[in-house]
Amino acid sequence: MMPRVRAPELPENSPWFNTNKPLFIKQLKGRVVILDFWTYCCINCLHILPDLKYLEQKYQDCLTVIGVHSAKFDNEKETENIRQAILRYDIEHPVVVDSGFRVWQEYAVRAWPTLMIIDPENYVISSVSGEGHREALDQLIEKLIQKHREKGTINFQELSLNLEKQCQPLITPLAFPGKVLATSAGLFIADSGHHRLVMSSFDGEILHVIGTGKSGLTDGNFSESQFSAPQGMAFDVDNQILYVADTENHALRRVDLKRQVVETIAGTGEQSRNIRPHSGAGLNTVLNSPWDLAKVGNTLFIAMAGSHEIWAMDLETGVIKTYAGMGVEACIDASLSESAFAQPSGITSNGNELYIADSEVSSIRGVGIVEPRLVRTVCGSGDLFGFGDVDGQSENVRLQHCLGIEYSQNYLWVADTYNHKIKLVSPSTGNCQTILGDGAMGLQDGQGKNTRFFEPSGLSIMGSNLYIADTNNHAIRCVDLNSFEATTLKFAGLCAPDVCVPSNL
Repeated sequence: MMPRVRAPELPENSPWFNTNKPLFIKQLKGRVVILDFWTYCCINCLHILPDLKYLEQKYQDCLTVIGVHSAKFDNEKETENIRQAILRYDIEHPVVVDSGFRVWQEYAVRAWPTLMIIDPENYVISSVSGEGHREALDQLIEKLIQKHREKGTINFQELSLNLEKQCQPLITPLAFPGKVLATSAGLFIADSGHHRLVMSSFDGEILHVIGTGKSGLTDGNFSESQFSAPQGMAFDVDNQILYVADTENHALRRVDLKRQVVETIAGTGEQSRNIRPHSGAGLNTVLNSPWDLAKVGNTLFIAMAGSHEIWAMDLETGVIKTYAGMGVEACIDASLSESAFAQPSGITSNGNELYIADSEVSSIRGVGIVEPRLVRTVCGSGDLFGFGDVDGQSENVRLQHCLGIEYSQNYLWVADTYNHKIKLVSPSTGNCQTILGDGAMGLQDGQGKNTRFFEPSGLSIMGSNLYIADTNNHAIRCVDLNSFEATTLKFAGLCAPDVCVPSNL
């Protein structure tokens, strides 16, 4: 327990979300307050959101949670981008933009995420960093309520909030699509914000909508199955099987197109806290935010963003294991077991090597799958704060939180997400060049650098077309690789869940 320190006041002139007016610590006297210092790129920050939601609902009449968004990346300092993150992750508590780390410094915070607990008399009485503190926080809040009820210093009443999602409902046909996969069977879209998958033809005809559109972990037919913010996918053409990284369910799912059923093949629905390399039967092994998939032969390789590792699943035996990475968040080139990654969020392969969009170090990594099995950095600084927007060679390249990657014809296409650009990287030389996007966020079709995207996160190539999951534009873009002309796909009859039923299903 920390000594009692008077809580520094929150800034008056900073932007606020989920409330129509600034909140002040002194006005919250009589309530327990938790300040959540976060930044929206950070997987650990995302992991504690369910814990905060649980506590907010349990103690809604006397607990106030306030998110303090202290940005790591330059792109995260933009207020509109923070608003989009609040919508994407369904955050329902007030959030203040901590410009220049003022609040962070006043509370002597050192890491994301950090929670500061303030008692009903406006004193900071405890703080915790990292994940996995739900039980301890629950017990602490209960004791505080009991203590201040006896003292007569608690205020039981609900705060009235003005939620962003009520002002800007997600009624677009797609919502924050995270990944896209072009296959001979059609186009698969991870409609992440709607917790479902969409399968279409390449001209936009809807073939299947897979999932109810409500967050859950339910196996069954296409109309009854449920996902939670699905991301990366891989396709088995011969057997017409789609594998899915069901990210917020911490699970891997198998979608059988012939039988039209969804089955869980790995994960239990719980988040793993074990970052040490290990293995086990798929359905008995707890996973940690699988973000993207690549199938090589009968092995499914997984970018396990939550534990900063690369995993592999033998699709014949059902055994899943850590393939590369020690579980620490860093950029270490070494053997598989001595290497380290930082929130790997994209994965692709040429059959001999895996290529990783290693988002928190804004670098492209190579991972051997034939001897010698080594991990290397293709381009980028390899530093957690070594980001920017610089084309060039190898370690001189600067990316900003890259999330998508696709191998094609000896090159890597990279979604340089926070720079709103698509870049081309040579895996042999480390050369990186901007091909699409002028760096400004927006939705603009056109040619080459006269195009605009808004945090593109997923890429897939079929023939001479590059498909882009343009996440914050709620769109799928198609680029003709002969002319570099970008167009926005239209999906006839596709609607947001609960808005309408597609007429052609």
